[in-house]
Amino acid sequence: MKKSILTSIIFVFIFVNLNAQTANKQSVIQFLDKKSDHFSQISKSIWEYAELGYLEVKSSALLRDELKGEGFKIKDGVAEIPTAFVAEYGSGKPIIGILAEFDALPGVSQDAVPERKEVVKGGNGHACGHHLFGAGSTAAAIATKNWLKTNKKSGTIRLYGTPAEEGGAGKVYMVRAGLFDDVDAMLHWHPGSSNGANASSSLSNKSAKFRFYGRASHASASPWNGRSALDAVESMNFMVNLMREHIPVESRIHYVITSGGEAPNVVPEFAEAFYYVRHPEMDMVRELFERVAKIAEAAAQGTETKLEYEVIHGLYNVLPNETLSEIMYKNLTKVGGVGYTPEELAFAEKIVPTLPERARRPMENASIIQPYKVQNKGMGGSTDVGDVSWMVPTAGMRSATWVPGTSAHSWQAVAAGGMSIGQKGMMVAAKTLALTAIDIYENPSVCEKARIELDGKRGKDFKYEPLLGDREPPLDYRQ
Repeated sequence: MKKSILTSIIFVFIFVNLNAQTANKQSVIQFLDKKSDHFSQISKSIWEYAELGYLEVKSSALLRDELKGEGFKIKDGVAEIPTAFVAEYGSGKPIIGILAEFDALPGVSQDAVPERKEVVKGGNGHACGHHLFGAGSTAAAIATKNWLKTNKKSGTIRLYGTPAEEGGAGKVYMVRAGLFDDVDAMLHWHPGSSNGANASSSLSNKSAKFRFYGRASHASASPWNGRSALDAVESMNFMVNLMREHIPVESRIHYVITSGGEAPNVVPEFAEAFYYVRHPEMDMVRELFERVAKIAEAAAQGTETKLEYEVIHGLYNVLPNETLSEIMYKNLTKVGGVGYTPEELAFAEKIVPTLPERARRPMENASIIQPYKVQNKGMGGSTDVGDVSWMVPTAGMRSATWVPGTSAHSWQAVAAGGMSIGQKGMMVAAKTLALTAIDIYENPSVCEKARIELDGKRGKDFKYEPLLGDREPPLDYRQ
């Protein structure tokens, strides 16, 4: 009889506790629903600013001011980057970080309409949705702060304002500066055309600008007196293209000629090529990059020009953490995907014919959650979240901020990201991140389990050495 009574008491306690947790989570969702218009306007302002990497002065200030008004302590200009910042609320463990990006891309200016229409000819645009990333992460951090305060919970929430993800490797310099050393769990998200929270990796990446210096001369009257820097670039490109046959199939090498001379009748005195080298493993990226650099040296020797090269950025592949990813996935399924109004559906249906036929996806992809997957081998793109993930247990997700089938870095992504479709997807992410943070605060032992997983994956002898070396942040790389 006594045992039966004790069992009943325990059951009632568990039931009441679970109901309290559910009510707490529901209050967070209600707060974010209530503030949806406010955070959407923040994202729209950053969308309109469309500031490039390390130049996001207004975007960074807008997010800092919002967080400061909510009681966060702000450290700005961290890691010697004027637009980078850390906003913190609370005290003690666990320390949970949320990443926020806000840089745009050059050459993809676009109005929030379903046909190609530049706002500024040749201007910038948020074709990767980082305006949504920054605003949505800020919303999640504020919602989590409110939960900590209301429930008088110990713990620290941090929002990391991370500039220049697009080729500038802002987070790498922040990792190098030790800004993540005491963090127990890191959460992030990214805009996309579907909803998912996979434990997935990415490609490691290293880039450099190869600069050749020759000797100018009249290209017709005295070409023998000249030494063409453009010949050196073309020789390099030719040899790299031959090299492609002899590299691992998962590798990616791509380049553009950023300077090739000024006039056909002048032997080019200066020429430059900008290279990216990618692979699922950073050790292979190191090896492939050295081979590319040797080719550049050979091109300079063969054309009697001088070579200099500058490493612009280097990124680790993302190290997925299944412990945290499973928690995030469960919360994403609770939050659900994006439902379109008739007006949004009409917008989306006009976008679809502008997409490549093979890329098009069913419209319902915006509303469903993709099945959970573990993908330890990277493919597709690269991100400076990779370096963070090797230092801190990290989980990420994507939400449908774009019309299903839309590719990142496209005008279609800019268009949807500037209106309610993008903003709805942003709030899906904000809710999911906040609920995931709450679960970790409620069960701090998860952090220890996640750290054990991280240590096991990176190996006991791991020592962090950034691919970009000891160079200073390239604050002028977009100028």
